[in-house]
Amino acid sequence: MKNLGKYFAIGLMATILTVSSGCETEAAATDDIKLVVDGKDITHLTEPVIENGRTLVPIRFVTEEIGGEVSWDNATRTVKAWKGDKSLRMVIGSRAVEIGNGQEAVVSDVAPRIIDSRTFVPLRLISNGLGIEVEWDNSTRTVIVNSDKSATVEPFYNIDITSHAPGSFITGSSNITVTGDSTLLKQGNQLRLLLLDKKDHTGFIVGMADAAGRSVEYIPEVDNTGDKLLVAGIYDSNGNFLAGDSIPVSIRVIPEADINGLVNNMVVSTARELTPKTNFAPYSVKYVITNLTTGKVKVEENRDPYGTFTWNPMSYDSGLNTIQIIALDHSLNEYPGKQYTVNVQVPRKMTLSGVAEGATISNPVTLMANRNFDVRETQFIMRDPSTGMETVIKTIPYGTYTWFPGPEVSGSKELMVRVVDSKGATVTSEPVRVNINGTPKLQLQGIGPKQVVTGNTDLTYRSNVEFSNVQFVLTNRATGATRTIAADPATEKGVYSPQAQDTADWRIVARGSYKGNTISSETVDFEVYTKETFGPTSIVPKNQFQSFASRMAIESYRKTGMSAAIQTAQAILETGWGQSVPRDKYTGKKSNNLFGIKGSASNGSVISNTWEVYNGVTYRIDAEFRAYMDVKESWNDHKVLLQKERYGIFRDVMYNSTMGAWAIRRAGYATDPQYPIKLMNIIKQNNLMDYDKVSF
Repeated sequence: MKNLGKYFAIGLMATILTVSSGCETEAAATDDIKLVVDGKDITHLTEPVIENGRTLVPIRFVTEEIGGEVSWDNATRTVKAWKGDKSLRMVIGSRAVEIGNGQEAVVSDVAPRIIDSRTFVPLRLISNGLGIEVEWDNSTRTVIVNSDKSATVEPFYNIDITSHAPGSFITGSSNITVTGDSTLLKQGNQLRLLLLDKKDHTGFIVGMADAAGRSVEYIPEVDNTGDKLLVAGIYDSNGNFLAGDSIPVSIRVIPEADINGLVNNMVVSTARELTPKTNFAPYSVKYVITNLTTGKVKVEENRDPYGTFTWNPMSYDSGLNTIQIIALDHSLNEYPGKQYTVNVQVPRKMTLSGVAEGATISNPVTLMANRNFDVRETQFIMRDPSTGMETVIKTIPYGTYTWFPGPEVSGSKELMVRVVDSKGATVTSEPVRVNINGTPKLQLQGIGPKQVVTGNTDLTYRSNVEFSNVQFVLTNRATGATRTIAADPATEKGVYSPQAQDTADWRIVARGSYKGNTISSETVDFEVYTKETFGPTSIVPKNQFQSFASRMAIESYRKTGMSAAIQTAQAILETGWGQSVPRDKYTGKKSNNLFGIKGSASNGSVISNTWEVYNGVTYRIDAEFRAYMDVKESWNDHKVLLQKERYGIFRDVMYNSTMGAWAIRRAGYATDPQYPIKLMNIIKQNNLMDYDKVSF
C-alpha cells in the first residue's frame, strides 16, 4: 500500500487540479500567478496556463531549474523527469503516472498534455515524483517550488487499492479491493478494473462491479502476462471517471484447469454435471473422455469454460474411463487439467418415447427409441393386449417415425420399440398402453393459420386412410367465392398460384372421399397478398458496416463498460454485415432494427416474417418488429435489453467479449448452441478486440 502522507493544505493546490480527459485542450496564459523555483522567478519561461480554472506548467523548465533531467520518447509520447533516484514517467493523455522508477504509481486528476509543443502537468505530479515541496503564497499569488525540502507522495483521490501492494505478483484469479471516500464508493457508481501496458498506458477493462461492494474479481487471460499498471477507477452511470488509484503489478499467469464434480475412482451410473475450474479466463474448454477397455476416445469441443457440461455416459461406456479437461487460451494453446479415472456402470436402458401411458391417440405421433446404447435396426411394434398379436408398425435403422394410426387398429393397444444392437442382440422396451381412436382423418399441409401467401404454394395433406378425389377448397371470406384445386393422386399435391385479384382474406379446407363419405380437414384462415412485397434491406454497404457499427459500440462501451467487440460482433452476425435489416414487407418502411427485437418502438413497428409449424410443416407468418427513428436508437434499445435482470450473468462479465459471449448464451439470448463460437470467431477474424482498448 502507498505511503499516503497527509493531503496538501495549500489553498491554490486545492483548486489547481481537476478531473479532465483528452490530450490537448485550449488553455489561456496568465500573468496572475507567479512560479518561483528555488528562489528564482521563472514565470517568463514556464508560461503558466489556466485550464478550466486550474493551473498547469511545463515540466521541463521546472525540472531543469532544480537540476533534474527530462527525456521525451516521440514513438510512445512518453515524458520522463528525474533527479537523483527520484523520477516520474508519464504518457501524454494518461492519468496514470509511474513514480520511483516504476515502483509506484498515482492517478492524476489532470492528464499530462501537449500545449504549444510543450508538456504541461499539474505541479503535484512533480512534487510526487521528485519528492520536492510545493507551497502557495496567497498574499503574492505565487507557487513556490523548493527542492531543498522533501515531500511524500500525496494522492489526488481518496481511493486506495488495499488488497495488493505495488509490485505484487498475480498468478491467477484475484479479488481486488479498494477503500476510500464513501460518497464515491456508493450504489450506482461503477468500479472498473483496468490493466494497462506500461509502455503506452493502453489496455483493457478486466473487471467491473458496483462500487458499493468495494471489490472486483480479476480473472487474467494468459496473454496478460507481463509488467502492468493495475487501475481501480470509479465511474458514474454515464461512464464519467470520478476517482481512482493505480499500482504496478507483475502478471505471471500459471494456467491451471480442473473439473468440479469428479473424484478419482467414483462410480458413475447416471448423467453428471461437470463444471470447469480454472484460474484464468479461457477461450473455450474441451473434455477428453477415454474408455480404457475399448480404447474409444470421445472429445467434446468448444464447451463453455464458465458453465456446466452434462456428461451422459451410455451403456457402452461402462468400465474404467478417464476424463480430462483441456482449457484453450485466445491463441488456442492448450492447457491440460487433471485426469480423473472413474468407473462407469450404466445399465442398458431403453424406453419408447412419443406417447404416454394411458394416452388416447387420434392424431399423428412421433415415435422414438430412447436408449443409451448403439443399434443397427429399430422396429416400432403394436401389440393387442387381449391376443398378444404383434404388428410391426415400421422398421428403420434408427431415428424417429411419425405414425398416423387408422381405424383398423382402433382400440386398446400396447406400443413397444424393439432394436437389434451392434452385437446382434435384441432388446425390447416395456410396453406403453394406449387407446387408439383411428377415426378417418384428413390433415391439411402447406398452408398454416395466419399465413400470408405471396406466391405459388404447394398444397399437401396427410391421412390415416386411403382417400380418393382429394380437393383443396379455397373460399374468399369477404365474397364467399370459392376455388377448388384437385390433388394429383400420384403426388398427393396441388399447387395454388394466387392471382392479382386474389388479394384478400381466405379460408382453405381439404376434402376427400373415403368409403363413399366426404371427410374434411380443419379449416385454416389465411391471407393472400399479390402486390409488391419488400424483404430485408441494408443499412450501409457491407464493406462499411464494421466501421459504422463499431462507432456506436465504442460510444456505448465508454459509457456502460459493455465490450464494444461483442456489440459489434452481434450486429454483424444478426444483420449479415448490415445487409439484412427488417423492413415492412407491405410498405417498405425501414425499421432501423439491427437486432430483430419484436414489438413496437418510437417509430411504431414493421411487419416482417417469422416462423411457425402446423401439422408438421414449417411456414411463415407476419410478426411485428420494433421500428426506430434511427439506427442509434435501435442500438441503445438493445443495450438496455441486455442490462435487464434476466441477463444478469451477462452484465457481470460484459466488459470481456469472450466471457460475455458465453454468458449471453447461458442467459437465454440465443438458442443456437454455437452462438458464442460464432461471435468469438467474428471478433477474432476481424480484430474487433481493438475496439475494447482503453486509454487512461
